[in-house]
Amino acid sequence: MSKKIAILHTSFVFVSVEPIINELIAELIPDAEVMHFVDSDVLATVVREQGISAKSEERMTHLAEAAEAAGADIIFSACSSLGPALDVAAAAVHTPIVKIDDAMAAEAAMLGERIGVLATVPTTLQPTSDLIQGAADRLGKSVTIEQRLCAGAFDVLMGGDRPGHDAMVTEQAMALAGSVDIIVLAQASMNRLATSLSEATGLPVLSSPRMGVAYLAERVAAL
Repeated sequence: MSKKIAILHTSFVFVSVEPIINELIAELIPDAEVMHFVDSDVLATVVREQGISAKSEERMTHLAEAAEAAGADIIFSACSSLGPALDVAAAAVHTPIVKIDDAMAAEAAMLGERIGVLATVPTTLQPTSDLIQGAADRLGKSVTIEQRLCAGAFDVLMGGDRPGHDAMVTEQAMALAGSVDIIVLAQASMNRLATSLSEATGLPVLSSPRMGVAYLAERVAAL
């Protein structure tokens, strides 16, 4: 019997601009029934407020509750910035929640010691770094994490200028590469650049969508 997967979105990037998550679920969990729940303003609110307020946590909890009410078997959060808010939401629902970057953070902690975190939205830097640090702590491993913001690139992407976005991200990845041994892309919206960035920098470059959906597939299979 097919399982219902609810995807929580905090912008329209994965709904209309970068349909990578839908494509990966179709490939890796082909019999799943997918539902989308979108609060297209909450990420903008978090960026504007430079952090996650109680109100933003409440909004993510409402999304998770809506997904549960719709009969979701599992909830998949597509937003890295709102990771901490999903921890709050998880306490309010009975449906299991998987974050898109859980698997990537675990892999980064296992592979790297000097880990670079590259983001195009400032609010993803700390949640992604915290996930990696948590994974390293569980491994009993010491890591250093260097954060790098590619300011303005996400707005360029949302405005439809992919080449402009890609050039900005590549420039920052090259600058970061000199001081780290692995690069983590803090947002799934940079996913299609992973291979080219790895070739340009000569370093492993981790991106969350495939790893995240593969982990989701494992969780679905265990339901």
